[in-house]
Amino acid sequence: MNRTELIIATALALFATFCIGWFVNWLVHRFVRVPRSNMTELDRMAMEMHEAEMELERALAEKEQFEEEMKSKLNQTNAELSTAMEALRISREETRILRNELKKLH
Repeated sequence: MNRTELIIATALALFATFCIGWFVNWLVHRFVRVPRSNMTELDRMAMEMHEAEMELERALAEKEQFEEEMKSKLNQTNAELSTAMEALRISREETRILRNELKKLH
């Protein structure tokens, strides 16, 4: 086999491979094609999914807002608790002092 015959044989093999590939691609697309009725259902499902995603985003925003409100209330409650504990500590100290003075008088 000389050089020209090798080039022609290679070209024919590549062309045949291309033709077979194109034919297989055509067959696959022919049998896998989505019918029109399924396309409307896919469109409907896409719309429902979009609506669900929007609802999820809305719910997440509400959750974030609720968490912020609860954190604010918790901080306020902690501040009130600290104030009450400090007042209780002061009251106990005053009670201890008054008891000691009362013991000294008796």
